[in-house]
Amino acid sequence: MAEDTRERVEALLREHGYRRPDAVLPAAVLEVVFHALEGQAAVAIMRGVEEVARTRELAVGFSEISGRNSDKRGWVEQVLARRPTGVIGVYASFSPREQARFAAAGIPLVALDPTGEPLHTTPSVGAANWSGGLAAARHVIELGHRRIAVIGGPVSFLCSRARLDGFHAAMDEAGIPVDPALIRHGRFMFDDGLSHGLALLKFREPPTAIICGDDLQAMGVYEAARQLGLRIPDDLSVIGFDDIDYAQWMGPPLTTVRQPLAKMGATAAELVLMLADGEEPTQTRVELATSLIVRGSTAPPRRA
Repeated sequence: MAEDTRERVEALLREHGYRRPDAVLPAAVLEVVFHALEGQAAVAIMRGVEEVARTRELAVGFSEISGRNSDKRGWVEQVLARRPTGVIGVYASFSPREQARFAAAGIPLVALDPTGEPLHTTPSVGAANWSGGLAAARHVIELGHRRIAVIGGPVSFLCSRARLDGFHAAMDEAGIPVDPALIRHGRFMFDDGLSHGLALLKFREPPTAIICGDDLQAMGVYEAARQLGLRIPDDLSVIGFDDIDYAQWMGPPLTTVRQPLAKMGATAAELVLMLADGEEPTQTRVELATSLIVRGSTAPPRRA
C-alpha cells in the first residue's frame, strides 16, 4: 500500500492499542540488529544476549543494517517477516517511522548504545562513555603527558561525542590546552587507527600519548608506531576502549577502558523480554559503569 496510507493505519493501530491475534504467534527468537557486524565487541554482546535467551529457550538471530550483504531498503520488512519475540538494535538509530512499524506489529524494541538519541518510548542500554573518556585522559595526564591526541569514533555516534567530552573535561580540569590538530575521527576500525596514527606521529611535534575510540583503532596505532620505528610505551603511550579479549594479548598489553559488553547485551535482552511479557520497565535508560584497565601500553613520557 502507499506509504502515507500505511502510516495512517499504523497510527490508528497504536491509538487503539491493537495487537495481532494470538493465532499469529511470534517466533521463539530474539533478533539482534547491528549497524555493522564487525569485531569482537559484537561477539561479546551476542554472548550476553544468548545467556538470557537460553533461560527462556529462545534462539538468537542477527541482521546487519549497513553491511555489504545488507539490503538497506528492506531490513525492517525482513525482520518483521520473521516475527521475533523482540528486537535489540546495536549501534543503530531507529527513525520514528521504523519504530512505528515494530510497534504496530507488536514487536518490542530496545536500543543498545544507539548512535543517536533514542526516542523517549524506546528503552535503551549503554555504558558510561563520558566517564570512560575522563578516566583515560586523567590517566595519561597523571603520568605527565601534555601533548595528547584523540582518535575518536564517528562524530554522529553519541558514544564518540561523550568520550570526547570526557577527554575535554579532564584537560580543562588540568589546565592543559587542547590542540585541535590532535583530534581525529574515524570508524571503529584498525585501518582508521593506522591512517590517523601515521598522520599524528609524523607531526613535527608528535603526541606522546594517543587515546583511541576503541581497541581496534589502538591496534592500528600500534602498527603505525611499528612502521615509524617507535616503541610503546617508551616513545608513545596508547589507550583503547572496550577491552576486547585481544587487548591483553597485544605487545605490550593494551591499557583500555572496559565496557561490560556481555552485560550490556544481557541487560538489553532482559528489557526486551520484559516488554514482550507486557511489563513496564522501571527505567527506560540503563547506563552501566566503565572502568580503566591499566596495562603495559602507558608510561610517563620520555624526556627530550
